Amino acid sequence: MSKKKKKYYTVWKGHHTGVFESWNDCKAQIKDFQGAQYKSFSTFDAAKKALKGNYFDYIGKNKSFKSELTAEQLKQIGLPNYNSISVDAASSGNPGIMEYRGVETKSKKQLFIQGPFAQGTNNLGEFLALVHGLGFLKKHNSDCILYTDSRTAMSWVRKKTCNSKLERNTKNKPVYDLVDRAVQWLKDNEYKTTIVKWETKAWGEIPADFGRK
Repeated sequence: MSKKKKKYYTVWKGHHTGVFESWNDCKAQIKDFQGAQYKSFSTFDAAKKALKGNYFDYIGKNKSFKSELTAEQLKQIGLPNYNSISVDAASSGNPGIMEYRGVETKSKKQLFIQGPFAQGTNNLGEFLALVHGLGFLKKHNSDCILYTDSRTAMSWVRKKTCNSKLERNTKNKPVYDLVDRAVQWLKDNEYKTTIVKWETKAWGEIPADFGRK
């Protein structure tokens, strides 16, 4: 069995800031801290260097990406539509600490962010991000399309429901409160926004990705 690679965790905003050498130590700093900012790195030096910089300069940064699709397949898919926003979620564990955000697809300028929440799943975060994006675009009367890399979230939005298997409890109540509001919003509102699946195999990670993989 291959040995799991060690990670180092930079916390820019939390109960304490700094570089931490275990996920448990990092989690203690971000738990119940609204707007916590953190990211993992493969070396201590990289984590220490990042601490001196800005959180937003590090999240969503793709590694060098080279598609494995053929030239013909890439031609058929084409390029992303940059008259769009992109949404994504990140969950450290399933369930685990979860957050989501939306960005301008081309510039990656952050438009909204929620979390981290003490307990959620990636699917719940993707669903909330998608509904938040729909509400954001409707509020701004925007004709942008909306990208997500989650077929599950697209299905839940289409059916105006949430089929998560995560049992409700006091720990995930804040997330489920948002889910209930999101489902009700879908039932009460009409929208013209086109939701499109982000083609990860052709374009790399979605621009709203938190870069924690």
